Amino acid sequence: MSFDSPFVLWAAPAVGLVAGLMALWARGARVSHARRWSRVLGVRARGLGRSSPLALGLAALAATAALAGPRWGSRVVQAETKGLNLVIAVDISRSMLAEDVAPSRLERAKRQARRLVYDLGGDRVGLIAFAGQSFALAPLTVDGSALHLLIDALDPEFTSAGGTELAPVLDMGRDLLFAGDPVADRVLVVFTDGEAHDSLSAIVSAAERLRRDRVRLVLVAEGGIEPVPIPVREPDGTLVGYQRDPAGEVVGTTRRDDVLTATADGAQGVLVAAQLADQAGAVRDLVAAYKRSPQATSTAAQDISRAWIPLLLAALVLLVHTATRRSMAMISLLLFVAAGTAHAQGPRNRGDEAWRERDYERAAAIYLEQVRVGEGGDTAVFNLGTAALAIGDTALARRALEQVAESREPELRFLALYNLGLLRLQLAEADSGNASLHLEAARAHYREALMLRPRDRAAKWNLELAVRSLPPPGAEGPSPPGGSESPPPPEEAPPAGLSAAQAQQILNSMAEEERRTRYRQNSRRQQVRETRGRKEW
Repeated sequence: MSFDSPFVLWAAPAVGLVAGLMALWARGARVSHARRWSRVLGVRARGLGRSSPLALGLAALAATAALAGPRWGSRVVQAETKGLNLVIAVDISRSMLAEDVAPSRLERAKRQARRLVYDLGGDRVGLIAFAGQSFALAPLTVDGSALHLLIDALDPEFTSAGGTELAPVLDMGRDLLFAGDPVADRVLVVFTDGEAHDSLSAIVSAAERLRRDRVRLVLVAEGGIEPVPIPVREPDGTLVGYQRDPAGEVVGTTRRDDVLTATADGAQGVLVAAQLADQAGAVRDLVAAYKRSPQATSTAAQDISRAWIPLLLAALVLLVHTATRRSMAMISLLLFVAAGTAHAQGPRNRGDEAWRERDYERAAAIYLEQVRVGEGGDTAVFNLGTAALAIGDTALARRALEQVAESREPELRFLALYNLGLLRLQLAEADSGNASLHLEAARAHYREALMLRPRDRAAKWNLELAVRSLPPPGAEGPSPPGGSESPPPPEEAPPAGLSAAQAQQILNSMAEEERRTRYRQNSRRQQVRETRGRKEW
């Protein structure tokens, strides 16, 4: 037997003795007051509650022993799960840096891939990065955290061979899938813009091999059909130029629907449209009906926590004592109600209190400090974005809410998307020159929000405002967790100390390690590559 906190166990007898003595003193005071009232009442009071000091002392002793955390014994836990074999392949060629979708084709593909890994918890997922070459970054695994780290690090500088070759990645995905359980269905999900530089016949042949081997292919299209340049940026996001071909001409890249359609037809697979806002959700729904193999796992646990035993003993003593005394029954009921209320209220948040008092500037400053020290996680970032929206700091609101829109929590994602749509509606009203762009973004945000909560009437109403291009003065946004008021229309200027530069610095510092990994080979961007007759984008 062992204890998590042995010193608490040593203090248990003292706690039980103090509780018993206090109960004995309280009983003596009660009997004394009864005697002052009348002799008969004093005799009756003395005959009641004789066991109270002993019962309360034993309960306090047992409860303190439970706090010490006693542990002993072992047990074997068996769990059965059903998993799917799925490999995600992400195109990291330079054409995926095109910004015809926000923020870029590659960043959108990575965001959807992260969400897909999260939504497929329990399935066996592998990862491939490909451009001119294909790299198996992870075999089939259930470790979603490791896959998230690998996806975040994907960058065109990961490989020295430019261009895009689809046939090799289809073959590698097949090989990786056949290393898994043969009972479950095999699925290959490829995120790409389809701008392949190998021959279409080779790609279709590889797709047909997938069909013959019963590998289900899901192609997720990225990018637009209009030619756009490929930006070349510094690690801090500064634009230094555009990708050029060996002749010095600016390269234009487009989504190749003909290649994607032919590949999907060859494998009898599915093509997820680039215009779909929630591509990860579409893939998740597609694979939901696929066959999964059962897998039983056994885990041996040592030193099982037994704190519930003395805690149950304390509860039984109090229950028996409560059932025999009316006054103690009322006191216990009040204690239970008070404990439940305290638990429901939780710790106080100064930012939420400022929000309820409609002091939005102070609330934003408090939330900003919480984000700076890393307190509160995604909830604190969402609170900051919503408070910034309330005070009219659109730059800070947009950055914070876009970050939370990628959260793993569906509720936070919905609220962030809802407030992003509200922000776009307000910008459309204030910026008539770019109203159509803001309204289009608002429609996209609300459609994605409704995929998370299809019956939300407020989101449907605001989507209708955006679709009809009506002025949005009546649009309202949800308050941050802990608050109860909707943010008012933006003011003319943000408060001091909440500039866009400061917000960018704070939010960027939270992802400093991620940026270092993503741009660890950025110095090679300035070097002239040898094309040798091959495209490098």
